[in-house]
Amino acid sequence: MAIVVESRKAAAVNPLKMSQPLGASYAFLGLERCMPLMHGSQGCTSFGLVLLVRHFKEAIPLQTTAMNEATTILGGQENIEQALLNIRKRAKPALIAICSTGLTETKGDDVDAFVRLARQRNPELADTEVVFVPTPDYVGAFQDGWARAVERLVSTLPQVDAPRDERRINVLPGSHLTPGDIEELREIVEAFGLEPVFVPDVSGSLDGHIPDDWLGTTLGGTPLAALRSLGGAAHTLAIGEQMRAAAEALQARCGVACTVLDRVTGLTASDALVRRLSEISGRPVPAKLRRQRSQLVDAMLDGHFHFGKVKVALGAEPDLLWAAGSMLAEMGAQVAVAVTTTKSPLLERMPCAEVRIGDLEDLEADARAAGCDLLMTHSHGRQAAERLGKPLFRIGIPMFDRIGNAHKRYAGYRGTRDFVFEVGNLLIDRIPHHGPDHWSLPAESIAAAALPAIAQLPASASRAATADSGTRATLEEP
Repeated sequence: MAIVVESRKAAAVNPLKMSQPLGASYAFLGLERCMPLMHGSQGCTSFGLVLLVRHFKEAIPLQTTAMNEATTILGGQENIEQALLNIRKRAKPALIAICSTGLTETKGDDVDAFVRLARQRNPELADTEVVFVPTPDYVGAFQDGWARAVERLVSTLPQVDAPRDERRINVLPGSHLTPGDIEELREIVEAFGLEPVFVPDVSGSLDGHIPDDWLGTTLGGTPLAALRSLGGAAHTLAIGEQMRAAAEALQARCGVACTVLDRVTGLTASDALVRRLSEISGRPVPAKLRRQRSQLVDAMLDGHFHFGKVKVALGAEPDLLWAAGSMLAEMGAQVAVAVTTTKSPLLERMPCAEVRIGDLEDLEADARAAGCDLLMTHSHGRQAAERLGKPLFRIGIPMFDRIGNAHKRYAGYRGTRDFVFEVGNLLIDRIPHHGPDHWSLPAESIAAAALPAIAQLPASASRAATADSGTRATLEEP
């Protein structure tokens, strides 16, 4: 049982967390033909846009209502209406997803009313779905914005009377799962003969592919038709504690039973996922998954020599903190320092003595005091790792100094195996490699090992002298 404490500093130093609007925008990027729209100033949108572009190395469609001093005071109704009309005309999206920011939340804009009025005054908006989620950035964190966005989607778009399909299940992934994780989960679900619908599905839009044609909206993801048919699924799997509210909201709206899995990284967690899918489908576990489980167990046996007693300083969003921290504990490592961004029921269950809601300065200071061997957080922790002289395992968003971030995979048996190998190899690199100079010999041994001096001809000796010497040596032989 961990004690949860909250940093009371006057200001965050090297912040760990990101805002709710960014988390909501990231969720909307997992919807097909969607245009996320931040209702706030241009700077809020530009910051989020740059961060996502640097992480995924892809073009990110993200728009703003461009609020300024005057429109903030008078209200953003005209900005909302104009943004909806411009986006519909230029990008022709199937869905415009609006999230608020601290600026407009402080003002108190009634965005739902603005959208209704815009629809009444502009009938051409009838062919475009519009969803709004309130996400003030002065409370909560990245995963809270993602969770609110998904909850709003499943609370408003699914049809209550959608026809039931016993082979289809809904999967609500948390923000801590990468596009590669979602692809892995898709393969696992399909191995049981089930048809998964992921909401949202960033593996379709942010997996780093080249489209056939240029689109001003997202390049893939969950289609609007699939969102409307969520109520016809046989079951809903929610991955991460952050998705519990969304799963329960869909159950309340459409009567779809749900299961919440707090993590899918680790042997026991992957076993729980596979066991639940077997129960839902009524099928035995496929042979390929049994093989993958055997490979994971072998990888854990190979790696536990390097994880044992290693002290780790871990900084991440709550669900990612729980998944990574639990896996490290299963491998024999010690989570000596845990820093997160926002409150969660999982924090008290962390395998450590204390969890701090703070920033990367807290992570660095606590890691120094605890004598940690490894830092684990996103790319903004690289300076702390350098100052401490410790390795950094990058995890979470953003990772702007690495490529291939969309294809990182830590879910399921194969993803957990990748986690063990990557962290284990990083720890192996820190093992000191001894050489001849590391063993000191006594002076007597050094003297005994010294070779006697070898007489050499002077470099100026002539060929004739050398030849005469050779002749004399030959004549003197018996």
